[in-house]
Amino acid sequence: MYTDVAPRLGGWQQTWRLVAAAAVGIPTWLSVGVLLPRGCATDTCSWFVTGDPLVALGCLTALVWRRRFPLAVAMTVAIASPASALATGAALLALASLATRRRPMEIGVVGLAYVTASQFAVGLHPVRSPPGSLWFQLAFPALTAGIAVAVGMAVGARRVEVRSLRERAESAEREQTARAAQARALERNRIAREMHDVLAHRISLVAMQAGVLDHRSDLTAEENRVLVRGIADGSHQALEELRDVLGVLRADSGRPEPPQPSLDRLPELVADARASGLDVTLTTTVAGQPSDVVGRTCYRIVQEGLTNAAKHAPDTHVHITLEGTAGDKLNVSVRNSPGTTKNAQPPASGFGLLGLTERVNLAGGKLNHHPTPDNGYLLTAQLPWPDPTHEKRT
Repeated sequence: MYTDVAPRLGGWQQTWRLVAAAAVGIPTWLSVGVLLPRGCATDTCSWFVTGDPLVALGCLTALVWRRRFPLAVAMTVAIASPASALATGAALLALASLATRRRPMEIGVVGLAYVTASQFAVGLHPVRSPPGSLWFQLAFPALTAGIAVAVGMAVGARRVEVRSLRERAESAEREQTARAAQARALERNRIAREMHDVLAHRISLVAMQAGVLDHRSDLTAEENRVLVRGIADGSHQALEELRDVLGVLRADSGRPEPPQPSLDRLPELVADARASGLDVTLTTTVAGQPSDVVGRTCYRIVQEGLTNAAKHAPDTHVHITLEGTAGDKLNVSVRNSPGTTKNAQPPASGFGLLGLTERVNLAGGKLNHHPTPDNGYLLTAQLPWPDPTHEKRT
């Protein structure tokens, strides 16, 4: 079913169309006046001087409402206009306007009414008809009506195309806006994840050392000096790592991305945790070197486990277990025993384990974390470790 897609016309567009319709009727009206007998206009042809212009004026006036009542106005003008040579342009405009709706039934009914009415208006003017003019009386109205309908349908098709292009442009703009918003959200999530990975672990160790200084009054001067030095070094390293991350995130920095952590740096991570006062042991039976993605994910899992232990149970023993071989899986376990001392804890973001779950899922693994029956905590993960030599053979 076709729909009316014609846009609302402005005042000046409405005016120039009516003026054009009146201008088209003037030559027709003058040509009829030339064919009238001499002196007829002031004697027996009063319809030509009075009735013809009045009918044309009525048709032009009715066209003002053709957008609101298209079928009624077109039918009225099509029936009335053949009685006025000056209303020829109004009839053609009415047909063309109706044809822009592209409804065949309406166009056919109004066109037939226009051609039929034109046959009854021939005797209004005392113009002698040449022999065989009956065919002309049928063909000329049908031809002009057909031209008007063709122009109107072309205009209607063009309007549909323009509206379709406009809707597609608006849809593309909305999609572009949505993609930009999604990109901004993804970038914010990436920044937040990088900030957490880089800073949360380091700041947690610093907070744990500061908590020891605050709650332990029996420490020797040397032990106090070691803790203070550890806080200073940890804060300095946190600032350096933050500077590296911000340098990468700035689009115009031009700085190379710092090397990503891997499985080889786990002993260094454990050593830092021990130096900060956390009791950590590492047991590994990993045979081989996993891919960069698996190694980096494994590093982040252990880092998050140590961070949470430093935040919530700094006086506990943390045991890290790694096991796996190429072609199977890499199993990671971070378990801490129940804590006894309640130190002041830094505020938690609540997104550490959530972001870690996303990392593990992207790597194709599974993550699990829950309290243990002895009030400790266990963080485990299984990461796929395909055999690279087998992949090369296949």
